[in-house]
Amino acid sequence: MRQNFIKIATLFIAACTISTGAIAQKYPKSDASWPTRPLRIIVGFPGGSSPDLTARALAEPLSKALGQPVIVENRVGAAGNIAADYISKATDDHTIGLMINGNMTIAKLLNPKLPYDPLKDLTPVSLIGFSPLVLTAPANAPGATAQEFMAAARSGGDKWNYGTPGVGTVGHLGMELLKARAGLGAVHVPYAGYPQVATAMIAGDLQFSLLPPALASVQIRAGKLRAIGTTSSVRSPLVPEIPSLSEAGVKDFNLEIWNAVAAPNSLPKPIVARLSALISEIVRTPEMRQKLFQQGWTVAGTSAAGLANRVKSDTALLGGIIAKQGIKAE
Repeated sequence: MRQNFIKIATLFIAACTISTGAIAQKYPKSDASWPTRPLRIIVGFPGGSSPDLTARALAEPLSKALGQPVIVENRVGAAGNIAADYISKATDDHTIGLMINGNMTIAKLLNPKLPYDPLKDLTPVSLIGFSPLVLTAPANAPGATAQEFMAAARSGGDKWNYGTPGVGTVGHLGMELLKARAGLGAVHVPYAGYPQVATAMIAGDLQFSLLPPALASVQIRAGKLRAIGTTSSVRSPLVPEIPSLSEAGVKDFNLEIWNAVAAPNSLPKPIVARLSALISEIVRTPEMRQKLFQQGWTVAGTSAAGLANRVKSDTALLGGIIAKQGIKAE
């Protein structure tokens, strides 16, 4: 009887050990047992793009912190949504994504047929950096001041055109938000990308557009375009010489583009917490601040909760414009 009891107890302990080991392997916690192999950062845009550059800047210090290689993998297409879908379905516990705000907020609102829902299938990790857009016009645009330009834009109504990189982009939704706040009637003209928009403005085919600061600043310094104001509520350190649109009389207007690290919901919460702490610490170092500033970003380095709050607020802001205007991605 005693021998049978010992045998049964031994088998039970062995089974528990095997079970615990399997669970630990499937769901590694936040200790040194994770990561057990290289970590992949998925980027939905090509090499040399802003998200790609940010991911590659992050990869080396993150690799040193984790003690494993960090590999940047580009899965290009559908304005980043192919990569976002791939990330949302990853179950290997070693896949995260460097994403833009649209993929984490309004993607499903613009296209209900998307195979992933950013609010349900992605877990926020950390907001990396943010930037305003610059309301830009041709160098010979009317009005000596920003206020006079906005007055001319209101008077121009639907005879004025504005350009964007496409339907549903932040440049498009931001202009629709500006139209609503400032009483404008300009007509949307989509282009293949921001460089094409800038070229069209220089040629006089467009009256204005929202451009990223890095692109806008080059053309403004060359005297080919004119800055009206930034979409942030206060002046941005990226372009401190350009006033905010609030200084031009546009009230309650604050719109920024940003990039962030997200993970699939399958990634265990202790790992998410560890990654969030590491990444936020890395991007706030002086070296990374300088690298990201040169790429056109003001560093944030938030917690997972901080990014979640940003996703929620931006989804509400831009989702309201999408619903009001009936905007759908092409």
